[in-house]
Amino acid sequence: MPLWLDALDLLPLGILGAILGLDVVSFPQAMISRPIVAATLAGTLLGYPAAGLLTGATLELFALETLPFGASRYPEWGSAAVVGGALFATHGSATPGALTTAVVVALFTAWLGGWTMVWLRRLNARWARARLGALERGSYRTVISLQVAGLTLDLVRAFVLTYGMLALSRPLVRLALARWSLGAPMSRAVVVGAAATVGAAAAWKILHATTGARWYFVGGLAGGLAILFLR
Repeated sequence: MPLWLDALDLLPLGILGAILGLDVVSFPQAMISRPIVAATLAGTLLGYPAAGLLTGATLELFALETLPFGASRYPEWGSAAVVGGALFATHGSATPGALTTAVVVALFTAWLGGWTMVWLRRLNARWARARLGALERGSYRTVISLQVAGLTLDLVRAFVLTYGMLALSRPLVRLALARWSLGAPMSRAVVVGAAATVGAAAAWKILHATTGARWYFVGGLAGGLAILFLR
Protein backbone atom coordinates (compact mmCIF):
# COMPACT_ATOMS: atom_id res chain seq x y z
CA MET A 1 0.00 0.00 0.00
CA PRO A 2 1.41 3.45 -0.89
CA LEU A 3 2.43 5.58 2.09
CA TRP A 4 -0.02 8.35 1.27
CA LEU A 5 -2.90 5.86 1.07
CA ASP A 6 -1.85 4.25 4.34
CA ALA A 7 -1.72 7.70 5.96
CA LEU A 8 -5.19 8.52 4.61
CA ASP A 9 -6.50 5.22 5.99
CA LEU A 10 -5.54 6.32 9.52
CA LEU A 11 -7.34 9.67 9.27
CA PRO A 12 -10.81 8.47 10.51
CA LEU A 13 -9.18 6.75 13.47
CA GLY A 14 -7.22 9.89 14.26
CA ILE A 15 -10.43 11.94 14.22
CA LEU A 16 -12.15 9.39 16.46
CA GLY A 17 -9.23 9.49 18.88
CA ALA A 18 -9.35 13.29 18.90
CA ILE A 19 -13.04 13.37 19.83
CA LEU A 20 -12.69 10.71 22.52
CA GLY A 21 -9.52 12.30 23.89
CA LEU A 22 -11.41 15.59 24.20
CA ASP A 23 -14.11 13.82 26.22
CA VAL A 24 -11.62 12.70 28.90
CA VAL A 25 -11.43 16.14 30.55
CA SER A 26 -12.46 19.01 28.31
CA PHE A 27 -15.84 18.28 26.70
CA PRO A 28 -18.43 16.80 27.00
CA GLN A 29 -17.22 14.30 29.67
CA ALA A 30 -19.97 11.89 28.60
CA MET A 31 -17.93 8.73 29.41
CA ILE A 32 -17.56 7.85 25.74
CA SER A 33 -13.80 7.93 26.33
CA ARG A 34 -13.96 4.88 28.62
CA PRO A 35 -11.87 2.08 27.08
CA ILE A 36 -14.78 -0.32 26.61
CA VAL A 37 -16.61 2.32 24.56
CA ALA A 38 -13.65 3.87 22.74
CA ALA A 39 -12.05 0.58 21.65
CA THR A 40 -15.40 -0.81 20.52
CA LEU A 41 -15.97 2.29 18.38
CA ALA A 42 -12.51 1.89 16.84
CA GLY A 43 -13.14 -1.77 16.05
CA THR A 44 -16.54 -0.92 14.59
CA LEU A 45 -14.96 1.73 12.39
CA LEU A 46 -12.74 -1.01 10.93
CA GLY A 47 -15.62 -3.49 10.64
CA TYR A 48 -14.72 -5.66 13.65
CA PRO A 49 -16.75 -4.47 16.66
CA ALA A 50 -16.22 -7.71 18.62
CA ALA A 51 -12.43 -7.31 18.44
CA GLY A 52 -12.75 -3.73 19.62
CA LEU A 53 -15.04 -4.80 22.47
CA LEU A 54 -12.59 -7.47 23.65
CA THR A 55 -9.73 -4.96 23.64
CA GLY A 56 -11.86 -2.38 25.42
CA ALA A 57 -12.97 -4.81 28.11
CA THR A 58 -9.35 -5.76 28.77
CA LEU A 59 -8.21 -2.14 28.95
CA GLU A 60 -11.18 -1.26 31.15
CA LEU A 61 -9.80 -3.58 33.82
CA PHE A 62 -6.55 -1.61 33.80
CA ALA A 63 -8.44 1.69 33.77
CA LEU A 64 -10.34 0.77 36.94
CA GLU A 65 -7.14 1.60 38.81
CA THR A 66 -7.27 5.20 37.57
CA LEU A 67 -8.99 7.82 39.71
CA PRO A 68 -9.01 11.04 37.62
CA PHE A 69 -9.33 13.60 40.40
CA GLY A 70 -8.16 17.21 40.35
CA ALA A 71 -4.90 18.15 38.69
CA SER A 72 -3.16 14.81 39.21
CA ARG A 73 -1.49 13.07 36.28
CA TYR A 74 -3.35 9.99 35.09
CA PRO A 75 -3.46 7.93 31.87
CA GLU A 76 -5.46 9.27 28.94
CA TRP A 77 -7.60 6.26 28.04
CA GLY A 78 -9.74 7.71 25.24
CA SER A 79 -7.08 8.00 22.55
CA ALA A 80 -5.20 4.98 23.89
CA ALA A 81 -8.25 2.72 23.60
CA VAL A 82 -8.75 3.78 19.99
CA VAL A 83 -5.15 2.80 19.24
CA GLY A 84 -5.49 -0.56 21.00
CA GLY A 85 -8.87 -1.38 19.50
CA ALA A 86 -7.71 -0.51 16.01
CA LEU A 87 -4.53 -2.59 16.28
CA PHE A 88 -6.34 -5.70 17.49
CA ALA A 89 -9.14 -5.29 14.95
CA THR A 90 -6.53 -5.05 12.20
CA HIS A 91 -4.95 -8.42 13.00
CA GLY A 92 -7.85 -10.36 14.55
CA SER A 93 -8.21 -12.74 17.47
CA ALA A 94 -6.80 -15.68 15.53
CA THR A 95 -3.38 -14.04 15.25
CA PRO A 96 -1.08 -15.12 18.12
CA GLY A 97 0.02 -12.11 20.18
CA ALA A 98 -2.40 -9.68 18.55
CA LEU A 99 -4.28 -8.83 21.76
CA THR A 100 -1.10 -8.71 23.83
CA THR A 101 0.69 -6.28 21.54
CA ALA A 102 -2.43 -4.14 21.11
CA VAL A 103 -2.87 -3.83 24.88
CA VAL A 104 0.82 -3.06 25.45
CA VAL A 105 0.78 -0.30 22.84
CA ALA A 106 -2.47 1.06 24.30
CA LEU A 107 -0.99 1.16 27.81
CA PHE A 108 2.05 3.04 26.56
CA THR A 109 -0.21 5.44 24.65
CA ALA A 110 -2.28 6.03 27.80
CA TRP A 111 0.87 6.82 29.78
CA LEU A 112 2.16 9.14 27.07
CA GLY A 113 -1.27 10.76 26.80
CA GLY A 114 -1.15 11.54 30.51
CA TRP A 115 2.04 13.52 29.99
CA THR A 116 0.56 15.42 27.04
CA MET A 117 -2.38 16.44 29.24
CA VAL A 118 0.03 17.82 31.85
CA TRP A 119 1.80 19.78 29.12
CA LEU A 120 -1.55 21.13 27.93
CA ARG A 121 -2.51 22.26 31.44
CA ARG A 122 0.78 24.13 31.80
CA LEU A 123 0.26 25.83 28.47
CA ASN A 124 -3.30 26.83 29.41
CA ALA A 125 -2.01 28.26 32.69
CA ARG A 126 0.64 30.27 30.81
CA TRP A 127 -2.00 31.70 28.49
CA ALA A 128 -4.22 32.59 31.44
CA ARG A 129 -1.37 34.33 33.28
CA ALA A 130 -0.63 36.38 30.17
CA ARG A 131 -4.23 37.68 30.23
CA LEU A 132 -4.57 37.96 34.00
CA GLY A 133 -5.51 41.63 33.87
CA ALA A 134 -8.42 41.04 31.50
CA LEU A 135 -9.58 38.05 33.57
CA GLU A 136 -9.56 40.14 36.75
CA ARG A 137 -11.72 42.73 34.99
CA GLY A 138 -14.18 39.93 34.12
CA SER A 139 -13.64 40.15 30.36
CA TYR A 140 -16.19 37.85 28.69
CA ARG A 141 -14.23 37.69 25.44
CA THR A 142 -11.03 36.71 27.23
CA VAL A 143 -12.73 33.86 29.07
CA ILE A 144 -14.36 32.57 25.89
CA SER A 145 -11.14 32.83 23.87
CA LEU A 146 -9.17 30.91 26.50
CA GLN A 147 -11.83 28.20 26.64
CA VAL A 148 -11.98 27.84 22.87
CA ALA A 149 -8.18 27.79 22.60
CA GLY A 150 -7.91 25.13 25.30
CA LEU A 151 -10.59 22.94 23.73
CA THR A 152 -9.04 23.28 20.27
CA LEU A 153 -5.56 22.44 21.49
CA ASP A 154 -6.85 19.43 23.41
CA LEU A 155 -8.56 18.19 20.24
CA VAL A 156 -5.32 18.62 18.28
CA ARG A 157 -3.35 16.94 21.08
CA ALA A 158 -5.57 13.85 21.03
CA PHE A 159 -5.51 13.67 17.22
CA VAL A 160 -1.72 13.86 17.01
CA LEU A 161 -1.37 11.29 19.80
CA THR A 162 -3.78 8.81 18.19
CA TYR A 163 -2.60 9.27 14.63
CA GLY A 164 1.08 9.32 15.58
CA MET A 165 0.93 6.21 17.75
CA LEU A 166 -0.99 4.27 15.10
CA ALA A 167 1.46 5.32 12.39
CA LEU A 168 4.47 4.37 14.52
CA SER A 169 3.11 1.19 16.11
CA ARG A 170 1.52 -0.55 13.13
CA PRO A 171 4.83 -1.58 11.48
CA LEU A 172 6.33 -2.44 14.87
CA VAL A 173 3.37 -4.64 15.75
CA ARG A 174 3.57 -6.41 12.39
CA LEU A 175 7.27 -7.06 13.02
CA ALA A 176 6.59 -8.38 16.54
CA LEU A 177 3.76 -10.66 15.40
CA ALA A 178 5.91 -12.12 12.63
CA ARG A 179 8.32 -13.32 15.32
CA TRP A 180 5.72 -14.25 17.95
CA SER A 181 6.13 -17.82 19.24
CA LEU A 182 3.45 -18.14 21.95
CA GLY A 183 0.06 -19.50 20.83
CA ALA A 184 -3.01 -17.28 20.53
CA PRO A 185 -4.98 -18.78 23.50
CA MET A 186 -2.00 -18.57 25.87
CA SER A 187 -1.16 -15.04 24.69
CA ARG A 188 -4.69 -13.87 25.42
CA ALA A 189 -4.71 -15.69 28.77
CA VAL A 190 -1.58 -13.87 29.92
CA VAL A 191 -2.80 -10.38 29.11
CA VAL A 192 -6.35 -10.98 30.33
CA GLY A 193 -4.98 -12.52 33.54
CA ALA A 194 -2.80 -9.46 34.14
CA ALA A 195 -5.72 -7.13 33.45
CA ALA A 196 -8.04 -9.11 35.73
CA THR A 197 -5.47 -8.92 38.54
CA VAL A 198 -5.23 -5.13 38.26
CA GLY A 199 -9.01 -4.80 37.99
CA ALA A 200 -9.61 -7.02 41.01
CA ALA A 201 -7.15 -5.01 43.10
CA ALA A 202 -8.86 -1.75 42.08
CA ALA A 203 -12.30 -3.18 42.86
CA TRP A 204 -11.13 -4.38 46.27
CA LYS A 205 -9.88 -0.90 47.17
CA ILE A 206 -13.29 0.55 46.33
CA LEU A 207 -15.27 -2.21 48.04
CA HIS A 208 -13.07 -2.10 51.11
CA ALA A 209 -13.19 1.67 51.63
CA THR A 210 -16.60 2.80 50.32
CA THR A 211 -19.78 2.33 52.35
CA GLY A 212 -22.41 0.34 50.48
CA ALA A 213 -20.13 -0.39 47.50
CA ARG A 214 -20.26 -4.13 48.17
CA TRP A 215 -24.02 -4.20 47.68
CA TYR A 216 -23.72 -2.33 44.38
CA PHE A 217 -21.11 -4.87 43.29
CA VAL A 218 -23.31 -7.83 44.30
CA GLY A 219 -26.29 -6.29 42.52
CA GLY A 220 -24.31 -5.66 39.36
CA LEU A 221 -22.84 -9.17 39.43
CA ALA A 222 -26.30 -10.70 39.89
CA GLY A 223 -27.70 -8.62 37.04
CA GLY A 224 -24.84 -9.63 34.75
CA LEU A 225 -25.22 -13.32 35.54
CA ALA A 226 -28.98 -13.08 34.98
CA ILE A 227 -28.43 -11.56 31.54
CA LEU A 228 -25.82 -14.21 30.72
CA PHE A 229 -27.96 -17.20 31.62
CA LEU A 230 -31.40 -15.90 30.59
CA ARG A 231 -30.55 -14.54 27.17
